[in-house]
This record gives sequence, C-alpha cells and structure tokens, in this order.
Amino acid sequence: MGKVKIGLLGMGTVGTGVWDILKINKDEVLRNCGYEIEVSKILVNDLDKERNVDAPTSLYTDDFNEILEDDEIEIVVEVMGGIEPAKEYILKSMAKKKHIVSANKALIANHGKEIFEKAQLENVMFLYEASVAGGVPVLSTIRESLAGNKVEEVMGIVNGTTNYILTKMAKDGVDFNSVLKEAQDKGYAELDPTADVEGYDAAHKLAILGSLSFGTNIDLASIYREGITKITPIDIEYAKELGYAIKLLAIGKDRDGDIEMRVHPTFIPLDHPLSSVGDAFNAVFLKGNAVGDLMFYGKGAGDMPTGSAVVGDIIDIIKNRSS
Repeated sequence: MGKVKIGLLGMGTVGTGVWDILKINKDEVLRNCGYEIEVSKILVNDLDKERNVDAPTSLYTDDFNEILEDDEIEIVVEVMGGIEPAKEYILKSMAKKKHIVSANKALIANHGKEIFEKAQLENVMFLYEASVAGGVPVLSTIRESLAGNKVEEVMGIVNGTTNYILTKMAKDGVDFNSVLKEAQDKGYAELDPTADVEGYDAAHKLAILGSLSFGTNIDLASIYREGITKITPIDIEYAKELGYAIKLLAIGKDRDGDIEMRVHPTFIPLDHPLSSVGDAFNAVFLKGNAVGDLMFYGKGAGDMPTGSAVVGDIIDIIKNRSS
C-alpha cells in the first residue's frame, strides 16, 4: 500500500471536515484511490489555540516553509480562506511542483486566471470543487461529464444564508431584519452578513461557474449584483399570489458568445425545481445543448459537506497525477 502526503493550510471548519473524513472514511479513500492519504503538516496562525479536532499537536506549524520545503508533500490543500497569504502560498507551492486543492471562492473569482496559468506553466493540477455549492459536485460534472456539451445556461441558489432568510420570510411572513437576527443567532449568518445578503458571495461563485461553463475568464466586476436587503414580506406574498417564489439567483447565459452574468432576487415559477429549494440548501440548474436540463442539489456549506468536496479533489489528483 502506497502513501501520499499532503499539507493542510488552515484548520478551521473546512480543515476539520477534511481531517475527520480522511479518518472516518479511511478504508473508502484507500479503495477509491489505492493510496493512504497522510496529513503531514497543518499550517495555523495560533499554535496555542484549542481546537475541536484530534490531530496530534506535532503536525501543527505556523511556518509555511515547513510545508513548502518538504519534498515528500505532494499535494497542498488550501482551506484558510482570504486572498493573501493564500494566493502567495498557492503560487509558491506550484513552483515547487506541488498539486493544489482549494475551497477559496474569493481567491479563485478574483485571481483564477493567474492561478490557472501558473498551474499550466508548472504542469501541476489545481482543483477547486468545494469553492461552489459545498458538497454538491457541480464543477467536476461540468468539467468531465459534460465535456461534450455546450453549456448554454447556468442558474443557481448558491448562498445558503440568503436562501434560509428568504425561505423563513416566506413561511412565517416575517421581515428581513428579524430573520437575519435569527440566522445570526443560529450561526447561519455572519455577524457582518454583507458578503451574503448583498450578493457578493454568490457573485464569486457565479464567476467560477461561468468561467468553467462557458470556457472563458469572467471578470468579477462585470457581474451585475443586487442583494436581498430590500425584499419585504409583501413582495413575497405578491409573488406567491402570482404563482412565483423569490430566490436570490446567480444566473449565467451564453447566447452565441454573448455572455450575460447577474446575481439578484428573482421571481421563479412555483413549478420550477429551484422554487422548492429551501432553508440553507444549495441547488444549481444548468442547460447543455446535448444533455438538456440538469439540476444538482445538496448542502452548500458546513465542515463535512465542504470537506467531502475537498477530499474528492485530493483523490482525483492522486488518480490522475501520473498523466
């Protein structure tokens, strides 16, 4: 039995999920890729911080160079978030011929072109399934299973916080601020919810979805963006009377090379599959010119769903690295 060593950048929610999955599903991982995956080092900011994970303290380091200069580490898994130093660490790791897995939607949406070009230059793999819709395997499906299709449209509920808020407003008839406070109390929304409720998070994910679906680099600044803060219970009630639900949608369309990208609250017919996606779940609906309509549905956040996507990427790299 062979062994593949990885370096983990970050041990927050997603990093914990990755660690737990590699431990709990050790036999399944071995069966699916033919190798044992060993976390060799874990980069953290604070070595003294208490963590709810059973990783040995000897694995932790606050020095990135311990991962970078370790030639036995073949794959670097970036789950630290933010733009810097994550971008610097990824580019330096690629220069050392290390493959990369990332869950960092903001980084990829803003600097994906540079990272992809570096990966091609260094002949390493860069996979990022967890950056969109958590555990829902939509990116790998577009990249692999739909490679023979021209994707004409992609449309999705890709932010769980806003979907939870809109679902609660529709069910209980309460206003936005009341539901936001409840979502914050339950941990569904950040103390500063701007990225979610103003549509920035969804725009990042749409940039990634659009770039992959339409085969071109999407400029984040070109995406029209509008959040849900102005939606009222009356809006939702009127929509229902007309046969619609209101959802924050990320929408991308390719009309013979004319690409349209936008994020905003949208009327969806009640008989459309996306209208029934409730609470903090994600769903992505896409249309291929050969396959027709498809929809992907599942948990879009959390340690285990997102960790599942990260581990899937690690296994994919192990299986394909020799080619």
